[in-house]
Amino acid sequence: MEYFTINENKNRLNIVCKGDWNKLNSNLIEKDIFLLKKRLNKYNFISFDLKDINNFDTIGIVLFYEIVRYCDNHIELKIEYKNNLQKELVLQAKKATENKKTIKTTKYPKNLLEESGKYTIDFLKDFWFFLLFVGKSSTSFVDYLLHPSKIRWTYIIKSIENAGVRALPIVLLTSFLVGVVVAYQSAVQLQKFGANIFIVDMISISITRELSPLITAIVVAGRSGSSYTAQIGAMKITRELDAMKTMGFNLFEFLVLPRIIALMIAMPLMIFFADMVGIFGGMVVSKFQMDISYVEFIKRLHIVLQTKQLWIGLIKGPVFAILIASVGCFRGFQVSNNTESIGKYTTMSVVNSIFLVIACDALFSVILTKLGV
Repeated sequence: MEYFTINENKNRLNIVCKGDWNKLNSNLIEKDIFLLKKRLNKYNFISFDLKDINNFDTIGIVLFYEIVRYCDNHIELKIEYKNNLQKELVLQAKKATENKKTIKTTKYPKNLLEESGKYTIDFLKDFWFFLLFVGKSSTSFVDYLLHPSKIRWTYIIKSIENAGVRALPIVLLTSFLVGVVVAYQSAVQLQKFGANIFIVDMISISITRELSPLITAIVVAGRSGSSYTAQIGAMKITRELDAMKTMGFNLFEFLVLPRIIALMIAMPLMIFFADMVGIFGGMVVSKFQMDISYVEFIKRLHIVLQTKQLWIGLIKGPVFAILIASVGCFRGFQVSNNTESIGKYTTMSVVNSIFLVIACDALFSVILTKLGV
């Protein structure tokens, strides 16, 4: 081998490294290292002498450390350096390799249990910070009530327009289609038993009590909740939030509460219109699918649709609005100082809002059923 001189002594191997260990000779050195590795496992002790190396650049150091790393686990090593510089360079190569291993281990959890624990801790931290956010919003709301002059009515009205009026077309279209689907699927089953007229009961109660509030909340979460996150996130990136803090503004009173109040006002109104349009969609299907006239449908509607069913759906509106607006603003404040995090937290905002809305609706259903309402 051109770059190694080997002396054998029982279980001991003495290797003298020689020549120019640099980029130009890297291919030849690699071939010699490949041949050398085949012989190393036979020995318990190996010594390397680097004093005859003339030129030792970064590539040569890395190649030599490959041999050291190969022997490190199962063979006792001794290395004689030409000078302190050589020793320092090899130690730096060792340190860089160990740091790389540490980063890789940190990035990819070792097992499912570790990964589950990490996500559980992150979830609990997130939940705790959200509770703190809600608490701060509540105290700011009390301060709003004690000092009505702080209420930003102009911004609240503007938010009602953005979150309510402009969202109304998509909410009404969605509700109409849901009413059509529910009526059509119900008609297929009810016709089998000759109970056509009971389609009015099914449509009116399901639309007003459950479907309209839920569909409206999901549409608003995807539209307005995400916009709240993006708006506040953009303000954080452009340092507007820092400027507002410096100027003495209360961010909760200035940014959070107007959005929450606006959505609390807009949601019940949108749910009311969604009720009417959803029932109208069911009425149209009933006319053409089951030959129930509009007059007959409305007469039956007056009998079966109690006011409490309508109120239950409307009362859900402000509760859903608080959840959607709070999550949207909370995720907006979590945005980091880069544009990529806006997309990340906007997605999280929509997913969290929809989950909380559905969970809250389920809780409403259980409690109201237990109360007999």
